[in-house]
Amino acid sequence: MDYRPMERMKELTEILNQASRAYYQESREIMSNLEYDRLYDELRGLEEETGVVLAGSPTQKVGYELVSELPREAHESPMLSLDKTKNVEDLADWLGDQEGLLSWKMDGLTVVLTYREGTLFKAVTRGNGEIGEVVTGNAKAFQNIPLRIPYTGELILRGEAVIRYSDFARINREIPETEEKYKNPRNLCSGSVRQLNSEITAARCVRFYAFSLVRAEGVDFANSREQQLRWLASQGFDVVYYERVSQATLPAVVVNFAGMVTESDLPSDGLVLLMDDIAYGESLGRTAKFPRNAMAFKWADELQETTLSHIEWSPSRTGLINPVAVFEPVQLEGTTVSRASVHNLSILEALELGEGDRITVYKANMIIPQIAENLTRSGMAAPPEHCPVCGGLTEIRQHNDVKVLYCTNPECQAKQVKSYALFVSRDALNVDGMSEATLEKFIDAGLIHSPADIFRLEAHRDVITQMEGFGEKSFENLTEAARKARDTTLARLIYGLGIDGIGSANGRELSRAFGGDPEKLMHASREELLRVDGIGEVLADGILAWFGQEKNRKLMQELLEILTLEPPEPVEEKADFLGKTFVITGTLVHFANRKEAQAKIESVGGKVAGSVSKNTDYLINNDIQSGSSKNKKAKELGIPILSEEDFLRMLNEG
Repeated sequence: MDYRPMERMKELTEILNQASRAYYQESREIMSNLEYDRLYDELRGLEEETGVVLAGSPTQKVGYELVSELPREAHESPMLSLDKTKNVEDLADWLGDQEGLLSWKMDGLTVVLTYREGTLFKAVTRGNGEIGEVVTGNAKAFQNIPLRIPYTGELILRGEAVIRYSDFARINREIPETEEKYKNPRNLCSGSVRQLNSEITAARCVRFYAFSLVRAEGVDFANSREQQLRWLASQGFDVVYYERVSQATLPAVVVNFAGMVTESDLPSDGLVLLMDDIAYGESLGRTAKFPRNAMAFKWADELQETTLSHIEWSPSRTGLINPVAVFEPVQLEGTTVSRASVHNLSILEALELGEGDRITVYKANMIIPQIAENLTRSGMAAPPEHCPVCGGLTEIRQHNDVKVLYCTNPECQAKQVKSYALFVSRDALNVDGMSEATLEKFIDAGLIHSPADIFRLEAHRDVITQMEGFGEKSFENLTEAARKARDTTLARLIYGLGIDGIGSANGRELSRAFGGDPEKLMHASREELLRVDGIGEVLADGILAWFGQEKNRKLMQELLEILTLEPPEPVEEKADFLGKTFVITGTLVHFANRKEAQAKIESVGGKVAGSVSKNTDYLINNDIQSGSSKNKKAKELGIPILSEEDFLRMLNEG
């Protein structure tokens, strides 16, 4: 017996399981989708060739065991994976003389919903296919799930919970820390659906799209899956987009779907073809892993051959320097591509990338440019010994089983992105559209060396308009936002400077205490600072230390020459509010949000804190009887709990 295939099968099983654990349980990727599919197909071919299937083979598993704290529940019938193909002809042959429904294979988290007596009774995740997690409370927080429906019998349906690309981008924009940003909508959706706090789920804008009906007692669907989907739509469900196809029309419809991929706001990783004839599809039965009434279609990634020009090294604010492959432009999925991230040194070494190598490139899921293979493998050049931004020494470190390159200079401009992001944030200078990613690009290009340079970008029109993702319109929008941001307040400026411990509320108190005069603040004594409400010894010493550095004084003077500071808003002090500390929690009705309520409290001399303590005077919560931790703490400490109505009465009477 030839043992080589067996050894290869063991090797492939370990590699693929390791990749699956990283992807599904740790929300990280250690190989591309293209590489995973290639190795999976190789393993399945060896199993067919040898007639042996090893224990733990990913071809026999439907997922991994759950690791969350949510309640678990066994599914009434196993939720199987789908067999797949990348060949349209194979898909058409499989359909034969039947008609089918071709739909998006959505990239999120599969959820099973149960309705009883017209009300959502239960929601369970797919889990490992046998056992899922109960997420009923979170499902009720989805954006588009009907809580009640006209049908009053027992209804069980399956669908995909997803987060749209636009919502994903918005959520990431609101996260200042680069390393804390989410990697992709699928991972964010999975974490959002499985939260222990449904309030977090609601904030993530999760949507549900039904793709199959399991049971609806007493309803005649005329033996048609399409009729089931239409009926679900009539009950108020959003149904996955599909088109009815035959063997003859299938190829053209696949092409139509391919044209919609880059335009769609919903993440998908292929298509699903489902037999429309319910009885015929069920008569086909199932294998241990796959049902036979449906087939998944994975995009056959369009590969283009090109020449590697060079490796560009892109520093980040964490000090990590990422390799980016720059190659001769090629057309992929209808767009021109000339760059692809290589992610880390380990991948770079494995590909043996060198200048002038012939490489093949593709777009993962028709979206993200990736290198598929290096055809000539001339060998990787040594990584740079100096940071391309600051010139500081670099070093190679081992991180999560991979080698990465870091800049060791703590003063590297690339590491200052966080401070610049604070400076342009909404509560600081509020430069609309100046994202952290944009700041990184400008810093890497040497356009920004201090916060003042953000207001001098007009001088770099030619450079910026030639950057990837920028043009004349985006340049005009950004510079106009910077011009508007020049009219600001001392309170915003103080917060934007990033002095340790100084938040937006401290900025407002300091501005009021010194009459909006920056010179008085810059030359204030320790005693004067300690007299400012909310400024203790630690904060006072921090302010003195910050303005005590010559580089900071120069920056302040530079900014004051550029900015126009408005006088601070007068405080209409009310005796019942003066010096009182409020905490706001729960949903607000009369105020648009907590910031608006906070501004009102501060305008009459009060303060707002984030948590209840012995220093809190009032807790504002419309649900006075709530069992929340803040309510419990307030009751323990004897702190009055006010509804908004109570607060507004107090405001009018004060």
